[in-house]
This record gives sequence, structure tokens and C-alpha cells, in this order.
Amino acid sequence: MFSFIKSFFNPKPSNIDPRDAMKKFLIVGLGNIGDTYENTRHNIGFKILDHLAKEEHLTFETQKLGDLATYKFKGRTFILLKPSTFMNLSGKAVQYWMTKENISLENVLIITDDLNLDFGSIRLKTKGSDGGHNGLKDIQAKLNTTQYNRFRFGISDAFSKGRQIDYVLGEWTIEENEKLPERLDKSIALIKSFGTAGINNTMNTFNGK
Repeated sequence: MFSFIKSFFNPKPSNIDPRDAMKKFLIVGLGNIGDTYENTRHNIGFKILDHLAKEEHLTFETQKLGDLATYKFKGRTFILLKPSTFMNLSGKAVQYWMTKENISLENVLIITDDLNLDFGSIRLKTKGSDGGHNGLKDIQAKLNTTQYNRFRFGISDAFSKGRQIDYVLGEWTIEENEKLPERLDKSIALIKSFGTAGINNTMNTFNGK
């Protein structure tokens, strides 16, 4: 009888180590689905994750609200997500997969294009406004916070007045395409650092590089 009471009040410890949850990361590349958008500036989030998948021989699988691939690196698990909701509803996919995979907000990284940065410039931040970006705007609304990690990839603002939409939905120039591979490699290194070295060390190492 005593042993029963003891086991009731001291249940068997779970096999799931709570520290494992801290080793899981959700990396979200923003973009629009479809061949029409594949090589556009607005799809740099997709492009970076596709580059990582190619380098590490990963395969994306179509699941609910997006295409996913899992990458294991130095004891960490990176869930790579390309939302299939289109840019303006990105938050729906982010919220769903955070919940499903039990990933804390601090372990989420959103990859997006940024008109306010020179082409290829990298800026990692832990909070901020949406800057008029519809994908970030929806994520902010769904998560009800502006305090989430975002990796901004510069696409510059080399467009004439009234041509912003055409520019962000336009394809890279020949010169930009020649420089992209090195920038994509740098972006992959940033993602790995985010999961292994932490956000602050990664910002110090990569911002402005």
C-alpha cells in the first residue's frame, strides 16, 4: 500500500528531457509559392532555405501550411519551413508549426527581404517593427508581439518612384546573381550559428558582414 502511494505522488520521470526543447529551432523563410515567384527578390527567404537544403542534401516535404525539411547539426534540430500561405498570411504557418513542434519564440528565426539594406547586407535583430513588410505584419499580428528574431537580407531600394512592387517581385540582376552564392553561404552560416552560438553572439559575428 505504501509503495502505491509513493509511486502516485512521485510519478516516473518522463523520458523527454526538457532540455531537448531548447535544442529545437524553427527557421522560417518568407516567400510566395509558385514558379512565378521563385527567383524574385521577395523570395529570398525561400532561396536561403533551398540553398541550405541543397548543401546538406535535405528534402522538403509538403505538409500543412508549408514545405518542411529537418536538419540535424551539432545536437540541434532545425525545422526549416517555407510557408505555403503566401506572404500576407505567413503568421498562420509560423504559429501552427511553433505549436505543433513545441518551439519557443526565442528559438524562432524569420528570414525576410529588406529594402532598407544594401544588396546582400545581413542584419539580425531580436525585435522591431514590420517596416511595411506584409509577411512580418501578419506574423506580428498572429504572435501578438514584435519581439521575435528576424534575419533581414538586403535587396536595396534601387527602384524609381512608384515601382516598389515591381522591384520586389522582380528577378535578380545578372550582377546580383553572380554575388548571391557567397551571400547564401554566409546566410547558412548565420542560421547554424543562431542555433549553436545563440542570438547575441550571432549578431556580433554577422551583422553588417
